[in-house]
Amino acid sequence: MPTPPPVWPIGFQTTLVRAVLYVLFIGAIAQGAYLEALYLPSVRFSELGFTELTQTLVLATCCAMLIYVRHVLKVWPTVTLLLLAFVAASLVREQDYFLDNYVARHTWKVLVALIVIPSITWVIIHRRRFLEEFTYYSNTFAFGLFSAGLLTTYIFSRLYGRQDFWRAVLEENYVGTFKSAAEEVVELLGYSLILFATLELLLLALRIHKARRTTR
Repeated sequence: MPTPPPVWPIGFQTTLVRAVLYVLFIGAIAQGAYLEALYLPSVRFSELGFTELTQTLVLATCCAMLIYVRHVLKVWPTVTLLLLAFVAASLVREQDYFLDNYVARHTWKVLVALIVIPSITWVIIHRRRFLEEFTYYSNTFAFGLFSAGLLTTYIFSRLYGRQDFWRAVLEENYVGTFKSAAEEVVELLGYSLILFATLELLLLALRIHKARRTTR
């Protein structure tokens, strides 16, 4: 039976500090995208631009936190395995340009399959444990943030970044950069929400880990 999260509430001051930090981070990435458009015209919104590189950094940070939660704190290992597989697959997907050009075409697809298929298989095998852990995880702020990040990145950014949409908006003034900027910046916002969700999960896992040690 997985360990339920501690029942004590998070104080208002702590919540306020986190909210301020999240707002500052969102402001920083928005300003970064603006500076990228202003001062880096040769690489803006490309694989070598601020937005794409920040996406990679955010996803790599999420992977590191999830590995720590799963393997060091040992909290909800089945749920965190699935989350880690999803984030790691997203990280590999973001490197598709480099992998296709410097390794071989479709390399990223092979790597994603090697990450996702074994992870999902493991979760299916241990589905009862996963459902027990998910019962607790689904009632956390971390799950809400992760869901918001998922919808923003993989649903809204794809629809908002459609070429047909921007051609309809800009008509004869359409330039591909508009589409790339819209899609990539919204995608970065979604990844940022996933980063916040992973951080919230880490903080919760630390509390669970501490509660375990005090009850022994």
